[in-house]
Amino acid sequence: MAENIVTLFQWLIFLGAAFGSIIASLLVITRKNPIHSALFLVFTFLCVSVLYVLLYQQFMFVIQIFVYAGAIVMLIVFVLMLLDLEVELRSGLKLFYSKAIGGVLAVLFLFGIIYSVVAKSPTGKVGSYAPDKLSGNVKAVGQMLFTQYLFPFEIVSVLLAAAIVGAVILSKKRT
Repeated sequence: MAENIVTLFQWLIFLGAAFGSIIASLLVITRKNPIHSALFLVFTFLCVSVLYVLLYQQFMFVIQIFVYAGAIVMLIVFVLMLLDLEVELRSGLKLFYSKAIGGVLAVLFLFGIIYSVVAKSPTGKVGSYAPDKLSGNVKAVGQMLFTQYLFPFEIVSVLLAAAIVGAVILSKKRT
């Protein structure tokens, strides 16, 4: 009996987090104010972190909170505050064309998601870092990240630094 109550409670939390994530992600792309969009993005990341807790992935929960909801959204807000978006929108950006291109890309992404759900997962050689070994093992994830995947990890950090420098350069007033 108690197990059924716990399962029902987990199911209700899952439904709340899933619907909250869907609604917040829709609000991210429909809000005109970019700061409001960033706040809804934080809420989306928090809902996804709840889903990680339900999957017993505590490491991914913590990474989702600290890295995505904290650092990445703070970077987005920092860039948004540096750029004067109203001037950029008035200076020739055709809103109709951007909505059309965004709609086409959204449909392509939807087809990609449907294909990835329907397609069979590829089978291949299982390496030393199999998913069952890494599940919940923080030491193994850290060892893999800083040995085998060190170069891609450093490339991402250089790209983020370049994005910050680019935002600062774009925010300077042209004389």
